[in-house]
Amino acid sequence: MPDLVEPMPTTLAAYRIVTAAATALAPRLLERRLARGKENPARIAERRGEPSAPRPPGPLVWVHGASVGEFVAVLPVVDRIRARGFTVLMTTGTVTSAELAEKRLPAGALHQFIPLDMPSFISRFLDHWHPDLALFVESELWPNLILSASARQIPLILINGRMSEHSYGRWRYFPKTVGALLRQFDLCLVRSSTDAARFGALGAPRISITGNLKFDVPALPVDARKLAALAEATRGRIPVVAASTHPGEESVVVDAHRRLKVTCPDLLTIIAPRHPERGPAIAEIAATAHLQSALRSRGASAAGETDIYIFDTLGELGLIYQLAPIVFMGGSLVRHGGQNPIEAIKFGAAILHGPHVSNFDEIYDELDRTGAAALVTDAAKLTMQIGAWIKDGAARQEIAERARRCVDKLGGALDLVISALEPYFMQLRTQNRTAHA
Repeated sequence: MPDLVEPMPTTLAAYRIVTAAATALAPRLLERRLARGKENPARIAERRGEPSAPRPPGPLVWVHGASVGEFVAVLPVVDRIRARGFTVLMTTGTVTSAELAEKRLPAGALHQFIPLDMPSFISRFLDHWHPDLALFVESELWPNLILSASARQIPLILINGRMSEHSYGRWRYFPKTVGALLRQFDLCLVRSSTDAARFGALGAPRISITGNLKFDVPALPVDARKLAALAEATRGRIPVVAASTHPGEESVVVDAHRRLKVTCPDLLTIIAPRHPERGPAIAEIAATAHLQSALRSRGASAAGETDIYIFDTLGELGLIYQLAPIVFMGGSLVRHGGQNPIEAIKFGAAILHGPHVSNFDEIYDELDRTGAAALVTDAAKLTMQIGAWIKDGAARQEIAERARRCVDKLGGALDLVISALEPYFMQLRTQNRTAHA
């Protein structure tokens, strides 16, 4: 089991002191987050490390991911772990990921909010759950969480490890700090050779390239009844989706719709914002452009004269990916870093995206290199490309098929990750048999 054989870096020692002192401020912090809708009031105690469920008997594998993206990526791993008979504790830090976990975690898997990274909260969490193995997804390097778990001899493994250029540049200013944290991991399973080089340069001692789990995510669930109702409401329309959009992008999408409506009066633009609570603000953008909008969260349908149908709900992206042949992936016209296009591709959509896709550069690089997606930079180019694909269905379908082949080519990470974890599963079985001998 890794440990801090060298003295703890001054930065980590200071961090632990500061976060311990800041515990007294936690109630105020949580109150502010509650007021902004960033916490679940019924489960706020979990953020202080107070459990809301008993610990099941037997080996327990703890899986932690920051938010929705990490949760979706690791869900097939959770399914495989459950198939081996181990209980899974899934932790995340956002309300939306918790809501998704409630719908999609398999039987025998639990969800808790991750505690704030304060020593007493982390200790309370670990005292209750006693995880036997911890899997951290992508780049969750919370110091108290990592150091406290390692001090308890819990094997730590980073899976789907990702180190963006920005994070790498920032961590290079603190080499002793990040090195001390990374050396607590038994193993770092990373997405690419670039990630491997960056983690290695920062001090991770054991690295294996397993590929990107996001290429192996299953197709999103689709409620057949809801799909039938949506298809009926949009009969005779030409649906185009703008998915996971961010502030600054909806106005571009609305402008593109306004331009296209002149020659394509049956067009229906469906906007699914990354943060559903922004639905009313998007409706105001549509109204300013003199377009009719409807909010799904308020029970409105896309029937009638609706121009912009705002899909401000959770867990329903599969419906519109199934329905629409053209999808613009948001977070890419603004400097957010893009959103994951793989789920839409698996439904056969032709993908449009902006230039800012650093969060998913591997897939977008391959899509663009093989002509399997279209890059747009403004409303004019978005309008032009959507219009071209509406007119030329064969070209659109060819783009979508190329994209599907790209995703298939880059898949396989799930099997490699599970293979790398198998020795740890064997150890858990051995320990469990010994405990019951």
